[in-house]
Amino acid sequence: MFGIGGGELIFILFIALMLFGSDKIPEIARTLGKIMAQLKNATNDIKSEIQKGAEANGLDKTFQEMHGNFTGITENINSEINKAKDKLLADTSVKDDVTAEVEDVVGPIKRQK
Repeated sequence: MFGIGGGELIFILFIALMLFGSDKIPEIARTLGKIMAQLKNATNDIKSEIQKGAEANGLDKTFQEMHGNFTGITENINSEINKAKDKLLADTSVKDDVTAEVEDVVGPIKRQK
């Protein structure tokens, strides 16, 4: 927890007990708990206000539509790539054409043993 080991945590608790006393520790813990709850509520209120503002301006639907469009575009691109790959792998004449063009430029391709 936060990079603090068990021995270090016990030492910190011991120092806190010595500084504040056993009667003040529960009160401090309650206060910290209330502060954490208020912070969480404030964060949730801010999130809900931002969400309400986005809904009022229609931004949430716009973002959903954009996400759907991007997903569709991505799927189309992937399908076209797969079709082209399958066509190239199935068509051996393309390989022969490429080999012939390379041989025209650099001469016959010799395999080394």
